[in-house]
Amino acid sequence: MNPTGLLLATFILSIAGLFAFIWSLRKGLFDIESSGARTIFSPGEIGQPEEPAASAEQQRELAHIAAPLGAGGNVTPEEMQAREMADRSSAFPAFVLIACAVVWLIVASAAGLLSSLKFHWPDLLTDQAWLSLGRLRTMHLNAVAYGWAPLGLLGLAIWLLPRLLQIPLLGGRLAVVGALLWNAGLVAGLGALAIGINAGMEWLEIPWQIGGLFAVGGMLVGLPMAFMLTRRKVHHLYVSVWYIGAALFWFPTLYVVAKIPGLHFGVEQATMNWWYGHNVLGLFYTPLSIACVYYFLPKVIGRPVRSYNLSLLGFWTLAFFYGQVGAHHLIGGPIPEWLITLSIVQSVMMIIPVVAFSVNQHLTLKGHFSALKHSHVLRFIVFGAVMYTVASLQGSFQALRSFNAVTHFTHFTVAHAHLGMYGFVSMVIFGGVYFVMPRILNVRWPRPALISLHFWLVVAGYAVYMVTLSIGGILQGLILLDPARPFMDSVAVTLPWLQGRSIGGALMTLGHLVFAWHFVLITARSGVLTQADRAALRPTAA
Repeated sequence: MNPTGLLLATFILSIAGLFAFIWSLRKGLFDIESSGARTIFSPGEIGQPEEPAASAEQQRELAHIAAPLGAGGNVTPEEMQAREMADRSSAFPAFVLIACAVVWLIVASAAGLLSSLKFHWPDLLTDQAWLSLGRLRTMHLNAVAYGWAPLGLLGLAIWLLPRLLQIPLLGGRLAVVGALLWNAGLVAGLGALAIGINAGMEWLEIPWQIGGLFAVGGMLVGLPMAFMLTRRKVHHLYVSVWYIGAALFWFPTLYVVAKIPGLHFGVEQATMNWWYGHNVLGLFYTPLSIACVYYFLPKVIGRPVRSYNLSLLGFWTLAFFYGQVGAHHLIGGPIPEWLITLSIVQSVMMIIPVVAFSVNQHLTLKGHFSALKHSHVLRFIVFGAVMYTVASLQGSFQALRSFNAVTHFTHFTVAHAHLGMYGFVSMVIFGGVYFVMPRILNVRWPRPALISLHFWLVVAGYAVYMVTLSIGGILQGLILLDPARPFMDSVAVTLPWLQGRSIGGALMTLGHLVFAWHFVLITARSGVLTQADRAALRPTAA
């Protein structure tokens, strides 16, 4: 086998497929008008923002911002009734998933903050084995990776499907059963990790006998979409449906392949480990998050995405190029050099879908940036979209051998992981929850000031976390490359930066507590509104 020829053939095949797809689209990637982009709007809805988390004054400001660029007409009562029926059909399954996600967010935050403190306060809580750093850090990762992030995203996806396909949710009970199985697996899995039962592979620590519940639960949550596609009332499938459908298919496939007992050994096991670790981020969390951005951002500003073809370009190039990027985590390991090079090439090629997405979001928001001052949802969504750009571009450069030589095995990679999973995925989930909960419970957020407090706490904490851990990681890497320096110098240099990491983590955890408390308040308040309140909550064009 000629590695150079294999790499060249793979590259040419990917590029040929990409251009064949582009050729199949109508000409003009930057066309303003696109019927596909208008699928999520009723005929009279464009120009009328929907922001359920905004106050009455903020909604007037948003309407004023959108109006000069073309206001819409009136939405018919039949369309309003159909939209409300769709929202009601998905309310309970979406609420179950999102509520569970909020619980796991608090669990993960507590484990993560305590783990961070132990890096520079090693004598903290050492009497119990399950509170040791090794077990706590693993529990934190799994509570995020299989608790907060997937359940939050799946809850948003279940809520979006009836709106995107314009029919009531089908198979909602299956989604609830899937959520219960998923949570049962997570409870059992974290319990196993706490008592020291660990499969030994990052992102795959939970034993396969328990982890299989994730695959089964994920498939059950995905079945409603399969039922609904054949009965949909829309002729065109909006791009968010593409991303959601792909993610719901990819996750069970990835997890089952990665956890087949007795199949993966030695170096091949390490290769599979990072094939899964990166793909679950890029082919599950990322598509679901992008699907949310492509729905919530246009809805909040009342305008379709600027270039619908760019959104499709981003989808297909993500599918083309992401499959093998994980091997760049094994640079320097005893695996074939051609596989490392293939991973690096595909990592760099990921610039294409990232730029397509980023340019599209910027062009869509152009002329509406002032809406950020008046929309709680938009702040979280746009922040998350920007962090997706930063995280992905950083990841492409981090795959290069010269960059990787400094950052590998350092705290910099931890910062990079949080750039994607927190800055992008979590912020999008926060924004999505603030949008959908008033629709799920038919009640306003009781204390909008808490939404702003939550945003600024997590942004401030996130900034401190990222800056301190990134600097500390680079300094650590430079010392590790210096043969004249003892290893303990690379440990000592990180201590002040790890303390800064804990400060940032504490602010983020405080923001999560504010978010969870507000979630409890809106849940407790549901069902007690007056008719006037309900009328005020109902959007004029939503």
